Amino acid sequence: MMNAPAPMNGPRYDEFITVPKVRVIDQDGENLGVLYTKEAIATAHEVGLNLVEVSPGADPPVCKILDVGKFKYEAQKKAAAARKNQKTQEIKEIKMRPNIDDHDYETKMKAVHRFIEEGDKVKLTLRFRGRELSHGELGLALLERVRDDAAEYAKVEQTPKMEGRQMLMVIAPR
Repeated sequence: MMNAPAPMNGPRYDEFITVPKVRVIDQDGENLGVLYTKEAIATAHEVGLNLVEVSPGADPPVCKILDVGKFKYEAQKKAAAARKNQKTQEIKEIKMRPNIDDHDYETKMKAVHRFIEEGDKVKLTLRFRGRELSHGELGLALLERVRDDAAEYAKVEQTPKMEGRQMLMVIAPR
């Protein structure tokens, strides 16, 4: 046995497996049953491979006979592919005014729908100017209309609230 330090990352293998008995699966995927750890390591070394702990939480832990370097490489490739495929969710902003015209509203709603379809959150900003500020109920009614129109494909993540001269609402994909 070697006196090398235990592997800091990745699965335990060969001498670093500390439990007395393990369930062993050979290189062809056949279940060899529960063996003593030393016996399982010897079996793995006979075929020129390592005994690698693949499921340490099981009782007894499950170990496979395979090449530890190749196993780590495959796990690294799988993690890289998962990182590559994940989508970061962005927050897109749509700005409106409380007295928006119907056609302009429809155009903004098409953009909201497109952003939600792409998996992004949408922050709706309603700007008040001058005397519009004293009619906050008009802005609230508009944001409720947006909420109702987008209800089938989006949910409200942040309810409408005033911040200075702006009213904000955030919606996210369902």
